[in-house]
Amino acid sequence: MVAKVIDATEMRLGSYLLLDGVAHQVKKMDVSKTGKHGHAKVRFEAVSAFTGKKKVMVIPGHDKFEVPMIDKRAAQVLSVAGNVASLMDNENFENFDLDIPEEMEGTVTDGIEVEYWLIEDDKLLKKVL
Repeated sequence: MVAKVIDATEMRLGSYLLLDGVAHQVKKMDVSKTGKHGHAKVRFEAVSAFTGKKKVMVIPGHDKFEVPMIDKRAAQVLSVAGNVASLMDNENFENFDLDIPEEMEGTVTDGIEVEYWLIEDDKLLKKVL
C-alpha cells in the first residue's frame, strides 16, 4: 500500500521511494535550478532496502514518486539456521522465515526480540531490540 505520492523536488535524504516496485532509500540528492526554457532537474542516488544495489537517476523535478507505507513490527526469534531466522510476530503470532543481513549475523540468536519492517508485503529484518 502506497502512503502518498510526492514530486521529485519534495524527496529528502533518508526517505524511501518505490522504484520499479521495490523500496529504495535516498542517499544523495541534488536539485538544479530551472533554466530559461527548462524545468528543474533532480539527480539522486538510491539504495535498495532489500538487495543493497544502487540506482542513480536524473529526472525532471515535476515527476511523481510513490512513498511506501513502512510498518515497523516486533518479533521473537524462534530459531536460527545458517543465515535464516525463524520468527514469530508479537502481535498476531504469525510464523515466518527471514534472511539475516550481514551486519546482524552474530547478534541474532534464539529467544531474542528483533524489529522487522513490512514494506509492500515484503519483510526485512532491521535490528535487535
